[in-house]
Amino acid sequence: MLVEPVLFLLVMLAGTAGELCMARAMRTVGEVKDFRPPALLGVAWRVVRVPWTWIGLALMTLAFFALLEVLSIENVSFVVPVTALSYVVGTLGGRIFLRERVSPARWAGVLLVCLGVALVVVGKR
Repeated sequence: MLVEPVLFLLVMLAGTAGELCMARAMRTVGEVKDFRPPALLGVAWRVVRVPWTWIGLALMTLAFFALLEVLSIENVSFVVPVTALSYVVGTLGGRIFLRERVSPARWAGVLLVCLGVALVVVGKR
């Protein structure tokens, strides 16, 4: 069935892309240092004026509804581990889109996640 792989890809790619867009938006807005209500309202106002916020929100919404659909088809014990591949996508996206430095230890962790997902997928058969 082709629907499942497409839904998994949507969950992983759209969700992670949404998170990357939100990170970019927050880097534009800057660090929140004052947590008094008027200051937080000012931050919220700046956040809603950044286009990356809305792109991220739309992508994360798409991922959420794809996740709901895939959960209606598959067992959660399969869905959750497989969607862990979003860590791979997130690490690559952070490196490429946000120009973050990724340490060798973090790459090793990503490799372990991939191996774990492979075990889950092989175990389903």
